[in-house]
Amino acid sequence: MELFLLNQKHTLAILRTRERYNFITSLLNPASKFSFRCLQTIETSQNPYKEPFSSATNRPDSLLVEKIVFNLKHGNVNSLLSYQLRLNPSVIVDVLCRCNGDLQLGQRFIDSLVLKGTNFKHSSVSLSAMIHVFVRSRRLSDAQALILRMIRRSGVSRVEVVEALVSSTCGNCGTKNLVFDLLIRTYVQARKLREGTEAFRILRSKAYFVSINACNSLLGGLVKIGWIELAWEVHREIVKSGIELNVYTLNIMVNALCKDGKFGDVKSFLSEMEGNGVYADMVTYNTLIGAYCREGLLEEAFEIMNSMADKGLKPSLFTYNAIINGLCKKGRYARAKEILIEMLNVGLSPDTTTYNTLLVESCRRDNLSEAEQIFGEMLRQGVAPDLVSFSSLIAVFSRSRHLDQALVYFRDMKKFGLVPDNVIYTVLMHGYCRNGNVLEALKIRDEMLEQGYCRSGDSSKADEFLGRMIAKGVAPDHISYNTLINGLLREDNTDKAFLWINKMEKDGLLPDIITYNVVMNGFCRQGRMQEAELVLRKMIEKGINPDRSTYTALINGHVTQDNLNEAFRFHDEMLQRGFVPDDVF
Repeated sequence: MELFLLNQKHTLAILRTRERYNFITSLLNPASKFSFRCLQTIETSQNPYKEPFSSATNRPDSLLVEKIVFNLKHGNVNSLLSYQLRLNPSVIVDVLCRCNGDLQLGQRFIDSLVLKGTNFKHSSVSLSAMIHVFVRSRRLSDAQALILRMIRRSGVSRVEVVEALVSSTCGNCGTKNLVFDLLIRTYVQARKLREGTEAFRILRSKAYFVSINACNSLLGGLVKIGWIELAWEVHREIVKSGIELNVYTLNIMVNALCKDGKFGDVKSFLSEMEGNGVYADMVTYNTLIGAYCREGLLEEAFEIMNSMADKGLKPSLFTYNAIINGLCKKGRYARAKEILIEMLNVGLSPDTTTYNTLLVESCRRDNLSEAEQIFGEMLRQGVAPDLVSFSSLIAVFSRSRHLDQALVYFRDMKKFGLVPDNVIYTVLMHGYCRNGNVLEALKIRDEMLEQGYCRSGDSSKADEFLGRMIAKGVAPDHISYNTLINGLLREDNTDKAFLWINKMEKDGLLPDIITYNVVMNGFCRQGRMQEAELVLRKMIEKGINPDRSTYTALINGHVTQDNLNEAFRFHDEMLQRGFVPDDVF
């Protein structure tokens, strides 16, 4: 043991001697990176208000830095933990600079020591140094989590954030552009659009490059929340800075014009973009057609649709759906049906939205036979009806005093695994009362209350209700089980919830996506993220793919537990699967 300590001291002495030698030779060589760092230190000492990037030389912490680097290089992870309480932002920056040529070493330092100190107070520069390491290592979710942490620190200005990200490169400037893109994207996802705009302007004022993808992210965020004027200001700054625009920029700004009702400016804007070599695509035309239809400008919508062929484009499902919706809103149902036939003739398959638009309009007209015909065609085409489809049919048949047929659709809806809402229950109760059948109306009310017991936190009544159903030989369905399980988990009664899940499986009802989401949501609310992810894995093993609700529960759970890395991971996975997130970031 003594021999080991002597060897370690001897090694450290050699390292210190080599460091002094490097220091002297670097001063003699003004072009070296080390000389540049020394000049930075001198400059910082002359400006006490500037946060130093690194100043390990001639500082008491320099020995600590060397010890940490020594243990990192020799894989002594357990020894590193003894230094945790002695860490400060400057030490972190210096260690990462010493690990600059070895990304694995830098990551090991951050993962094994820095991130484990949950109450550690970082400076903007120490966070920036870690961000650059993660970006260079392509750990973009981890980098973004740190950027989010950085921009949420109280009292930190956008200028300080940008300057910290600029300075913390340890001589590696190759990651700057990607870091700046990530910064703008994070501001947008965190819904800090004004701050993101300010950061963009600071970067441009310092002549730093911001990619068109980051610019589009900012423009899209501004247009989405209705800050159209500010979006145009940013757009003008992008054009002025010479950043090359693309079709995504064009589509975002066309959407801005439509939202602002400035249809007259669209043509000149498209001409201007064509002058820059950017041409309208399918999304552009669909955006315009959708906007014209929403405003009731059907002739203009048809004109745009007919002009698509001149550009070598064919109307898509979205195009036809927008036109059909616009016609129905204007009461031109017959013309909408003609468009449906035209759509089928060109080989496009209608979807739920197509049929629901026609179904809602035929029900609004109280045309029962037409509504049934549309619904039948929908099923024959293999298109799955949704809650809108069934609620429209139930309402029109109940209103027309054909309650028996309304109940047929009510039962069919349940067979499709759809959960009735309060509107459907209320429609049926009114239908029974209109027919003088108050007893059946009360039964519907009881069923509605059973569906609502657990939402109001009274799972014991739902428990009793389900027990009585089983005792009378009435088999509960997925809806009944899922509602009860949800209520029990909301009351943190996990054990009883799993008893009912087991009972459900014994009765031959396999848990569906709603069951799994309910269980995951319960675990996430309790902060039991490991159990939630176990349920996720089990669900996937059973061949059930996660949906939007699955990801939303997991993201919210990880954010609540400050597991931002995992939250961003699920956020990115959610986007990859084509789901639109709530953007809790």
